[in-house]
Amino acid sequence: MHRALLAVALIATTAGAWAQTPARVTPPPPPAASPALDRQDIRAQLSPRRFTTLAAELGAKVNRVSVREGERFKSGQVLIVLDCSLQTAQLNKAKATLAAADQTYAANRRLAELNSVGKLELDTSHSEVAKARADVALMNATLSKCQIVAPFSGRVSEQKIREQQFAQPGQGILEILDDSALELEFIVPSRWMAWLKDGYRFQVKIDETGITYPAKVTRLGAKVDPVSQSVKAVAVIDGQFSELIAGMSGRVMLAPPASAPAPQK
Repeated sequence: MHRALLAVALIATTAGAWAQTPARVTPPPPPAASPALDRQDIRAQLSPRRFTTLAAELGAKVNRVSVREGERFKSGQVLIVLDCSLQTAQLNKAKATLAAADQTYAANRRLAELNSVGKLELDTSHSEVAKARADVALMNATLSKCQIVAPFSGRVSEQKIREQQFAQPGQGILEILDDSALELEFIVPSRWMAWLKDGYRFQVKIDETGITYPAKVTRLGAKVDPVSQSVKAVAVIDGQFSELIAGMSGRVMLAPPASAPAPQK
């Protein structure tokens, strides 16, 4: 009897404890991580303002490349010299043909004054002079392609053909770039267009140097991506820093000002 009463008391005590224990509430799931753009974790890469590949415009052997990879050059400097001995010989031949045509035409003009030659023959000799002059002009234009000059000042980024190798027409020889002003391209939320304008100044930290540099926005993209609601921004490093080269990357330290309008929900 004593044991039965003890079991009943124990059950009653346990039931009361359960009644006093609050129900467990499942915590709400953590908010999704905000996208990189909202965290201002914006990456950018340095790129040259101008770059191109210098190519041969005629088939010839490469006689000389006056600059090596990484070296600087000035605008108008001769960078590549092709072997144009064949074209030079063709020019000399065209000049000789022109001289002979000039003599024939001059003789026919004197004979025409004496009525000793027909008009057709005189006109034909004049046409031969014009044709020979065109051939000379053609060969001069061809020879002008034997030296490739720099279209702008900059540096050589890659040499594709070595000296004494044969270059086909249109084949690239040198890749060059203008690093006088290094640009940054990055993506920002489209709502930032309300305050991010041309000339806006900010900072960018370059990974390779570990240094923060000043920069300013030069232009914004002409189209907003409707899916990501973002737009491209282009900036330029504000100043000359010899340690910076194209291809380096870093983090854009850009954040909306306190007066910027809040995003609409």
